[in-house]
Amino acid sequence: MDSLDFLHLRILDVIDILLVAVLLYYVYKLVKGSAAINIFIGIVIVYLAWKFTQLLQMEMLSSILGQFIGAGMFALIVVFQQEIRKFLLMVGSTNFGNKRNFLRQLKFMNDDNREISTNISAIVNACESMGKTNTGALIVIKRNTQLEFIKTSGDAMDIEINSPIIESIFYKNSTLHDGAMVIEDNKITATRVILPVSNDRSIPLRFGLRHRAAVGITEKTDALALVVSEETGQTSYIKNGSFEIFDSYKDLENKLNADLK
Repeated sequence: MDSLDFLHLRILDVIDILLVAVLLYYVYKLVKGSAAINIFIGIVIVYLAWKFTQLLQMEMLSSILGQFIGAGMFALIVVFQQEIRKFLLMVGSTNFGNKRNFLRQLKFMNDDNREISTNISAIVNACESMGKTNTGALIVIKRNTQLEFIKTSGDAMDIEINSPIIESIFYKNSTLHDGAMVIEDNKITATRVILPVSNDRSIPLRFGLRHRAAVGITEKTDALALVVSEETGQTSYIKNGSFEIFDSYKDLENKLNADLK
């Protein structure tokens, strides 16, 4: 009967397994699409190999892999610095008092058919229009992470989104054009916002401070960023600290709709 002891699971054991599975899933989602994903997969493989050698009682190899896993924890903090920061920001900004928002934050009940309140077409149309006149713009769109820590650096707003409003704010003679615009749900909630600038040396030199600021805020939060270049008129879409490729403004609109669900 001893061989069947592993079947005698308590409710807490089941909860423990489920929580570990959920944690690994969201860690994977956090690093998916970045260079860290390969490191994450490598760590999982090494860990599974370690457990397998323990099961087979391969003492020498198990000891070597165990030492590697133990010492590697300190290196992981350095390697995954940006991801850990983003995760802690997400947890720290979660409104635990609001059950609906908390579930949405963790996306346990992700509904692909959920309606998006943000007027994506108005934002994309404004970017296309500003691109034709080489009007520089930087737009940050909130997802789950709260953006209060950057909004306080700018001017508070409460304006419903539409294309003319966005274009007028970034018009070169407007007093509000400098800095970033923050959009939450279907409202412009802040303008002239100062964003953290990324120090990533891999960003091509042709991109200026607007692009570096867009990369910076998407590295530190799960927000999305749109940049209209003042030099070329091209629109860039930045997510998770990386530039997303799109074929047309319609394709950009579809990507934004998908990422905001």
